[in-house]
Order: sequence, then structure tokens, then C-alpha cells
Amino acid sequence: MKRLNEMTLEELWQLFPIVLAEHNFAWENWYNEEVKILKGILPADTTYYHIGSTAINGIMAKPIIDILIVVNSLEVMQQVAKILQNNCYLIMSKAENRISLNKGYTENGFEEKVFHLHLRLNNDIDEVYFCDYLNNNPKIAKEYEKLKLQLWKKFEHNRDAYTDAKTEFVTKYTKLAKQKIIRY
Repeated sequence: MKRLNEMTLEELWQLFPIVLAEHNFAWENWYNEEVKILKGILPADTTYYHIGSTAINGIMAKPIIDILIVVNSLEVMQQVAKILQNNCYLIMSKAENRISLNKGYTENGFEEKVFHLHLRLNNDIDEVYFCDYLNNNPKIAKEYEKLKLQLWKKFEHNRDAYTDAKTEFVTKYTKLAKQKIIRY
């Protein structure tokens, strides 16, 4: 059996298809439990946000808990990434000012609890605006759910295409949220 880091993107997409599930109130608990663990290993001035569809009330979502971790500098970001790697997280992607990590993926498929960590600088929190906007506008949240349902089977084994197909919707409502919400 191949290890995850030996698999092609297509093999990973086959092993880890897009699956949507009814909203589960346990997701908030999973987020809180994971953040408690993270607070025990990461710098005290780190900020955490529950993002992604599991953070949007009442809509179907991939049962993967997305956590935005905000740090103050690229140096701290690199340090935090190393700490996370030493604590069972795998780097999924790395860019100049963003690092994505995950936990809960195995050679046999998903574990019960799956986490995606999005390591960012403090001026890069658009997902927070988007989630807040949808939580404050349930009709728009349901429109988002409808879009996700339309795309699910079409892109079940292509996460990049699934994400790309949602970009216009996400961009539109993130922009509206940033115009209305000034709390961040």
C-alpha cells in the first residue's frame, strides 16, 4: 500500500472524495476540542477561527473541520508549522504567506475526525468574513448549500475543480461582508 505522500493528486482524490453531510452540531465541539489541544502547543498570541461550511449553521458540509490559525509574522508561521508537523499534522500545501496542514487522513481513508488547518497572517482572514455573513444571512447560506449540492457529484473526485466552481459565490459574499462588517 502506498503512503499518502507517495500518492498522486488523482489517487488522493479517489481515496478522499468530496462527501457532504447534514449539519452536525458536534462539529463545533470538535473545533473547540482541537483548539484546546492547539492552544497547549502553539504560542499564546495565536488566534483561532472556525471557518468553512462546518462553521455555517444549518447547511450541509464536508465533515472536515477547518481552522484558521492566525499568526503575526512569517517567522512565527514557520515555527508553528514545525510544531504542528511534530504533532501529527501533515503539510498539504505551502505558499509564501500561507501553509495548509491536515490531520485525519490515512492510507485507508478518513478518520472519524478530520481537520484542515489554514496558517495565515493577521491580514488574511477572508473566510471569517464569509462565514459570519452566511451565519447572519440564512437565505444566502441556503443558496451556498444549493450550489455545493449541485457541484458535489460533478466534482466528487476533483477538489480543486469543486473549490474553483464556488469561487465566484464566495468572492461575492466575502466582498459584501467586508463592506458591512468592520469588527476584524
